[in-house]
Amino acid sequence: MSITSYPFDDQPVSEGQFSYLFRELQSTGVADQVNGGGFQVIGDSSGMQVKVNPGFALIRGHAIQSTDTEIVSLDAASTSTRIDRVVLRLDPAANAITLAVVKGTPGGEAPALTQSDTGVYEFPLASVNVGVGVATIAATAVTSERRFIGNTVGGWTSSTRPQSPRIGRLGLNVSTNAWEYWTGSKWADLAPVVTWASISGRPNTFTPSSHTHDWGDVNNKPTTYKPTAHTHDWDDVLNKPSTYAPSSHSHSWSSITSKPSTFPPSSHSHSWSSITSRPSTFPPSSHSHSGYLTSGSTIAWANGSKKPHNNSASGSGTWYAVWVEGNGTFCRNTSSIKFKKNVRDYGIDPDDVLALRPVIYDRKDQLDEETGEVKVGRKNEVGLIAEEVEAAGLNWLVNYLDGEVDGLRYDLLGVALVPVVQRQAAQIEALSERLAALETAA
Repeated sequence: MSITSYPFDDQPVSEGQFSYLFRELQSTGVADQVNGGGFQVIGDSSGMQVKVNPGFALIRGHAIQSTDTEIVSLDAASTSTRIDRVVLRLDPAANAITLAVVKGTPGGEAPALTQSDTGVYEFPLASVNVGVGVATIAATAVTSERRFIGNTVGGWTSSTRPQSPRIGRLGLNVSTNAWEYWTGSKWADLAPVVTWASISGRPNTFTPSSHTHDWGDVNNKPTTYKPTAHTHDWDDVLNKPSTYAPSSHSHSWSSITSKPSTFPPSSHSHSWSSITSRPSTFPPSSHSHSGYLTSGSTIAWANGSKKPHNNSASGSGTWYAVWVEGNGTFCRNTSSIKFKKNVRDYGIDPDDVLALRPVIYDRKDQLDEETGEVKVGRKNEVGLIAEEVEAAGLNWLVNYLDGEVDGLRYDLLGVALVPVVQRQAAQIEALSERLAALETAA
């Protein structure tokens, strides 16, 4: 028969049919409070055993009731820690639900449970950690795995609420027109009305933070405003004059009309690069210099600096890295062995080099004391901080001026990187040899 219906008078109803019926009416689980209560498994260090509290449960439509504390024995661990599970075992063939232990494997996870639809069904109560060499089961070794049967939703008045409800019992109180639930000690509103006074732990003061307000939301706005320094787009300015009285200003040379073709000489200066037919050498003479050369001198000092404001390279021929002596003399930075003697190894710690911190920065603006022009510093330059390089113990990369840290020998940074690369090459070679040996062994 493909369709059955039950139960009816004068009709036999099987155990399986009743089981299916009760499964639809109530889920499998323990009928008791969440904390403590029915079929709770307890370790009390009284031996290689756990205790199971009395309780009532429904297992796949079958009921089990225990009215006394039961003791379940556990085997001692042999070679490794083991996880056992205490279960309620439904066995339809035996017509019984019993307390049982599903024993785990040494060193393994918690054992799997048998949960068939019509045969044996094991409902977990707790997992028990059985340590090697222990003679008792402590409370901390037990982890509850119980699931609890659901609660029905009801309706009542404040005077007809359910007696002895389970935790989570939910219903509509028609006296207050509010949904409420049982917490285990009182009835509480499911969605209470929250007022500022009912909020616990609320702060007494609030630290202001950056935020905005719509103009219409601002109270006590002033009707007039004192002017402050600000700017306007030219198109936004009203009542602009049509002509302007002359004032101190400047023009580019190309914008000046009717320029004279010649100029009587007068006291003035020229930049070194603008002078043609310069002599290549100068006989020495008695003279002195101030602490820094001016922009019209041979060298544009990088004192924080001038040259980075105009550092484009042009011209042809061989380019050299140069040194600049304290008196401003240029010389090539040579590396040939013909210029060197007493050559010997120099130890560099690769970890000192790896500790260096690359940074991106902006140059400070500089005031040209001759023209009064402010030259804006270059933005987003990439490099190192000389003081940090000195602190890392690599002071041989640092340039000093007047006894203070001034710059870096970036041309020597490649030398500093050589031992880093050599160490990495050695590591790669060693790893390659180990990999080859492993592949050969396989």
